[in-house]
Amino acid sequence: MPKLPLEGVRVLDLTVVWAGPFAAQLLAEWGAEVIRMEPLTALQPQTRGVEGARHLTRDFVRREAERGAFMGAFPDRDPGDDPWNRRVTFNSSSPNKRSFTGNIRSETGYEAFMRLVAISDVVIENNVPETISKMRITYEELREVNPRIIMVRMPGFGLSGEYANYRCWGNHLEGMAGHHLVRSYPDMTLDAAGESYACDSIAGLNGALATVMALRHRRRTGRGQQVEVPQIEAFVQMMGVEVLDFTMNGRVAGAMGNDHRTHAPHNAYPCAPEGDALVRRDDRWIAIDARTDEEFGALCGVLGAPGLASDERFDDSLSRYRRRRELDVELAALTKSRGRFELFEALQAVGVPAGPVQDEADAFACPHLRARDWYEPITRDDIGTFDQPGYLFHLDETAMPPRRPPPRLGEDNEYVYRELLGFDEGEYEALVASGEVGTRYPAWFLERV
Repeated sequence: MPKLPLEGVRVLDLTVVWAGPFAAQLLAEWGAEVIRMEPLTALQPQTRGVEGARHLTRDFVRREAERGAFMGAFPDRDPGDDPWNRRVTFNSSSPNKRSFTGNIRSETGYEAFMRLVAISDVVIENNVPETISKMRITYEELREVNPRIIMVRMPGFGLSGEYANYRCWGNHLEGMAGHHLVRSYPDMTLDAAGESYACDSIAGLNGALATVMALRHRRRTGRGQQVEVPQIEAFVQMMGVEVLDFTMNGRVAGAMGNDHRTHAPHNAYPCAPEGDALVRRDDRWIAIDARTDEEFGALCGVLGAPGLASDERFDDSLSRYRRRRELDVELAALTKSRGRFELFEALQAVGVPAGPVQDEADAFACPHLRARDWYEPITRDDIGTFDQPGYLFHLDETAMPPRRPPPRLGEDNEYVYRELLGFDEGEYEALVASGEVGTRYPAWFLERV
């Protein structure tokens, strides 16, 4: 079988939170050797989740899990004595990567990083621009030691402009792009729309694709380059209709909620509760989209309401759209006694697009994802075997090898310092003694975060 497309490419990963780590995750899945540099004495917010680690207990984690705080989840709901190695949000985006510890802000750490740059192909990061400038690792400085280096930068708002150094998460960027407004509900405030974090995944995919394009360019020309992938620009392309409508027609998009621009019905409708007297779940819904008269008739047939299809209020697509709120009330009265999965299967069988609204537990048990091997077991000796989200896609003529488990903090220190950089035993031990290199955060640091 052919090799993975990025085998032989080395990527230095300075990413944080989700968007950047997701981009690096894809590069690792496509065959690149991705090496994370992680400081022991500086905080990378919301990355390994070291914040407040000293307060984590098994009871606290169990209570958080029971109230649905999945972002703080741990295997077996146990943070252990090294929760930064067990945090689900970090581990889910880190298979196939390596981890070494070092502090770029120190002279020793800076020298080690620049020596790695000299033997690497890509540096990828998603920090605010001023952070990279302060650490003296801008593209101009990196290409002095490796003219062929590719630097992929994924700041929230770009490398220049008045917002360049604003720190943000994906949900902030979605708000700035107008996404929260468009998907909010007409009769509610914007915060009722909740958070989707879609910007992180979209920006990560764009960052990975931009990296591949830069590698192709270098293969043809021999030249490295800096690639700028502002996360908000990666996301705005998903709102092309709204942008063009304003640019060409002067119309400002408003709150759409679950509405479609032309389809009706197009909404989420209540379904029957699930569970038993001990664990009863009332918040159950199904999404339905009837695009044509035929699909609307089929929907009414499944719901046992053929008269609704012939109701003159809803006898064509324009009438249904104009009276979509009335129609939603009629349909909700019919769906609320039906099980969401039973109704989903019945509608799919007659060609009506529909799907049960699912939470994380539903998605984990989803037979469609299971049938497509979306989840795959990954084993690490300290946490056991757990199913993880799998490859985004499979290539028919390319073997997708089993994934390596996500790395523990600093577990590849000896590989990086001794094998790649050629440090002798004494030099390496001196780094460990300095506190810059190791596999645990020091106690004084944990007390501060």
